[in-house]
Amino acid sequence: VTITTRLLVSHLSGIRHYEKDITKVKEEKEKANRALKLTKSHQNKEQKEKEGKEIEKTDCVKQKKEHDGETKSRNSKPGRKDKEFEQEEYYLKEKFESVIESLKIFKNDPLFFKPGSQFLYSTYGFTLLSAVVERASGQKFTDYMLKMFRDLDMLSTVLDDNEAMIYNRARCYVYNKKGRLVNAPYVDNSYKWAGGGFLSSVGDLLKFGNALLYSYQAGQFKNGNGKLLPGYLKPGTVAMMWTPVPKTEVSWDRDGKYAMAWAVVEKNQQYGCCRQQRHYASHTGGAVGASSVLLILPEELDPEALGTWPVAPPRGVIVTIICNMQSVSLNSTALKIAREFDKEKRAQ
Repeated sequence: VTITTRLLVSHLSGIRHYEKDITKVKEEKEKANRALKLTKSHQNKEQKEKEGKEIEKTDCVKQKKEHDGETKSRNSKPGRKDKEFEQEEYYLKEKFESVIESLKIFKNDPLFFKPGSQFLYSTYGFTLLSAVVERASGQKFTDYMLKMFRDLDMLSTVLDDNEAMIYNRARCYVYNKKGRLVNAPYVDNSYKWAGGGFLSSVGDLLKFGNALLYSYQAGQFKNGNGKLLPGYLKPGTVAMMWTPVPKTEVSWDRDGKYAMAWAVVEKNQQYGCCRQQRHYASHTGGAVGASSVLLILPEELDPEALGTWPVAPPRGVIVTIICNMQSVSLNSTALKIAREFDKEKRAQ
């Protein structure tokens, strides 16, 4: 088979995640699909009932609570028992000197399916992707990334290296089997730098989100007198990264599809004065003792007004939350915050 970097970045490679038993993976996916079908069926029934009543209202129907049907396996109750964190490989303590060396963990395991045919979120897929970067760049993946973070002015973003003295590093927590708060166990993240091995701050993640949003919108603004600097990435590159890929899915956002290392929800509104779906990109993070989210809600720009605006990109709302607690679902909270700020901006 052929596995491309595009397949890796969209989790279509067939490389396993932490679960080695394909039967268990299929069972969990079937359960999730059944739950999603029930949720959609219930929503369709409610919609038909509303249309049949023909009740006149003076104002638009208030948007239904976002993501009330979010996958049950990732609810927002802190400290719940998450089956994923029962996998032993989350708690590896072996130190790897390079990402290529860490490939030995899974390189001899069979693929779960033919690459490109199905979606399976895989941290190890990103480990392989980082090995590609390491070989293509001719330098260690970690050195390559730290240089990129410096370019982005993300000076607080570093490797989660246990031995290093890191200023303001937070202690991480989990709930034990008795429901008591305890310190998270020791792990070594050198086997998955790309998929969950960096420490950052809210400020740095906001800089990262702004850099991406600027790159995405820079091509839409008229560059008068050459005052507008180019983005860190080309506008077309970010647009490609934020374009949903067929056959993908997103566990933490039922409205979304997976794109290239991002979950993306496309703009959609089927009925007037009803639920409106805005375009946004997001990604959650889950590790031993920590949870996070970064959500980017671009402003809907008016092409005719772009040349007259006194302000440059980025235009939109960016929300990031970092929590030193394991298994906390944050995407719906971030979306609610983004929508409140967006509503406030429109009212001004």
